[in-house]
Amino acid sequence: MSADHIVTLEIDTPLGVLTAGAVDAGICLLAFPRRTEREREAVGRRLDAAAGTGASEHLEQLRRELTAYFDRRLAEFTVPTLTHGTPFQERVWAALRRIPYGVTWSYEELATQVGAPEGQRAVGHANGRNPIAIVIPCHRVINKSGKLGGYGGELWRKQVLLRLESGGQVLDFGA
Repeated sequence: MSADHIVTLEIDTPLGVLTAGAVDAGICLLAFPRRTEREREAVGRRLDAAAGTGASEHLEQLRRELTAYFDRRLAEFTVPTLTHGTPFQERVWAALRRIPYGVTWSYEELATQVGAPEGQRAVGHANGRNPIAIVIPCHRVINKSGKLGGYGGELWRKQVLLRLESGGQVLDFGA
């Protein structure tokens, strides 16, 4: 797969500044500050594209949808996305999109959904490679025990996202 270049945009959110990237087909990156450069490089390699400047209707749509999401006016993103992972990663990312707003699945449930009932570690790894945070809701996956588990955007952000989706306020966290 090849794209000419990835247009990037910094988006200010209640969770900090996120870096978004888009190609003509859709959003290909939404990364938290600690992961931005590593994610941008990985997406660039997968899409055979370099980051560049320019305008993107997908980035503007993403900005609007993120604002609505954090204002609790949007439960499902409609902005087009483009991922390019292994076939297994793609199955996991597609399954993540099926987790309803306000609901969590365990890694075990996610593994079962993708046809790998003993593959909790593998789905955890694929979940961690998700290039489009929030839009592809990897934050909705928790440990079977109910504990949060890992999150590339840091656990406090995962906690805030889950609290937001369960009816809580975004800015009532103590991070």
